Amino acid sequence: MAKTFETKAPRNRGVFLTPKDYEKYRTLNKLPANGNIIAIEQAINRIFHGDAITGMTRLPEASFDLIFADPPYYGREKDFGKGSIKLSLDNYIEWSEEWIKLAVRLLKPNGTMYVCCDWRAGGKIQDILAKYLTIKNRITWLREKGRGSQRNWKEDMEDIWFCVKGEDYKFNLDAVKIRKPIVAPYRDANRLPKDWVEKGGERYRYTCPPNIWLDTVVPFWSMPEDTPHPAQKPEKLAQRIILASSDAGDKVFDPFMGSGTTAVVAKRLGRSFTGFEINEDYIRLALKRLDMLKDKPLTEKKEKYRLVIMV
Repeated sequence: MAKTFETKAPRNRGVFLTPKDYEKYRTLNKLPANGNIIAIEQAINRIFHGDAITGMTRLPEASFDLIFADPPYYGREKDFGKGSIKLSLDNYIEWSEEWIKLAVRLLKPNGTMYVCCDWRAGGKIQDILAKYLTIKNRITWLREKGRGSQRNWKEDMEDIWFCVKGEDYKFNLDAVKIRKPIVAPYRDANRLPKDWVEKGGERYRYTCPPNIWLDTVVPFWSMPEDTPHPAQKPEKLAQRIILASSDAGDKVFDPFMGSGTTAVVAKRLGRSFTGFEINEDYIRLALKRLDMLKDKPLTEKKEKYRLVIMV
């Protein structure tokens, strides 16, 4: 059971479940029991309670523009649809290939899929993805929430594989360009700024985003997006991916919805969402976060570059 309001510290701004929430979100979405493939209209803007592998077999082929998948990681005890267990590496790879194959089936021909992982199985996941998709890049993002170790390097990063189904995939560069301070302010023959602007004493330009992300912050207690989910991804991370690889009105799918970050950001940005989650309380947290959204969508601003130096 997720933490309830009674256990929440006074200055904690995170999202928790209250007794009223359990009453409000008592009934969760489930797929019809007949085993048939449902129409995509029945899946739009819904988080289904159930196992992702079983659920994906019930969705129509080539339905989604973007898939963002944050599966349970290898080496950690998680609920893989068979109770809380720790899979062997061979079983984990077998399970990973099973869900990846099903997810690829759901992608449109010009669709894009992002898959989160850490170093323990990242190479194996890469090999599986390369069987079914074209891998375009590996994104590495700063978690800055790992535990220190006396005999090892602190785990401070995770990876995301960026994959496409066809070469006509979407990538909205202007939506995710970053604002970067100018170090060498080159000027043209007329002494005017060359590919940069000067405003209010600040010199900057918008440039292509890198595949190393140093400005993402894992949600913590003082952030209103924080939930009791132990592996929650930052909304900023999901926002960047959804802006880059989908358009307004597109369909976004998350097979491991967790506490709803993908759904929340997709809704804010004018996309639809569909997902599966096996934990009932995480679905309730997701539904509560969706209900908390304001009508005004997230402003699609270019991102300002921040140089982060770890000391």
